[in-house]
Order: sequence, then structure tokens, then C-alpha cells
Amino acid sequence: MKQHMERITIATKGRSLVDVTSRVTSALATSGLDRGIVNVFVRHTSASVIVQENADPAVLRDMERFFGRLVPDGDSMFEHDAEGPDDMPAHVRSALTATQITVPFADGGLLLGTWQAIYLFEHRTAPHRREVVLHVLGE
Repeated sequence: MKQHMERITIATKGRSLVDVTSRVTSALATSGLDRGIVNVFVRHTSASVIVQENADPAVLRDMERFFGRLVPDGDSMFEHDAEGPDDMPAHVRSALTATQITVPFADGGLLLGTWQAIYLFEHRTAPHRREVVLHVLGE
């Protein structure tokens, strides 16, 4: 079994879902591996990675609204607000989703479903540069 690792930087516009599928696919091409798994890990506590539908943009807007209702900015129950009213809500949203996912690949392509994509989920309201580590294992 061989492995390949690389770090990519994703610029966000603030709270949003950013499709990173093509960046992960590029890493697979660079790896030279034909089949295996790729782990996608975000190195932050206020952003996450998820697999979600890529066909209807309303799905992404609904996800953002749902998390806005579930974990609202400025909720008085949160003590930690060192970086503003979205600080602790961003950490909770990250904890409710995932800091890493693993996706299988074969023939050099991700084995995602027809309507699936990999997203970086930015939970802060301000733009950020997020680092994602891609670890590819396979043959």
C-alpha cells in the first residue's frame, strides 16, 4: 500500500458551504494511486467537512438555515465569545458535523454518489483561509 499527503488552502467568504470535490480529485491525480481511500481533514475548530447534495443549491441554503436555527449566533447560553457572537456557535456547529471524512476511490475517481459532493462548511461569518489535509492511501 502506498500513500500521498498534501495540504490545500480554501478561501471562504464567511459562513457558507464550499465545494472542494475538484480539489480532492486533483490530489488523487497527483497521488498516482488508482484505488483506495482519501481522508479529508480540516485543521480548524470552527469549520468542518461534510458530504452533501450537489444538484440543488437550495439544499445548501437549507443546511445553513437549519444550523442557524439550531445554534444561533449570540445565544446567551454561551460564555465563550472571545472573537464575537459567532465564536462559540461556530465551535458547536463544527462539533455537530465532522472535522474529517473518508471517501473511497477507484480508477482514479471518487466513489461518491450521483448527487454527492465534498464541502468545507465554514461556520464563521467572516472570510477565512482554511487548511485541509488530504491523506490518500491505496495502490
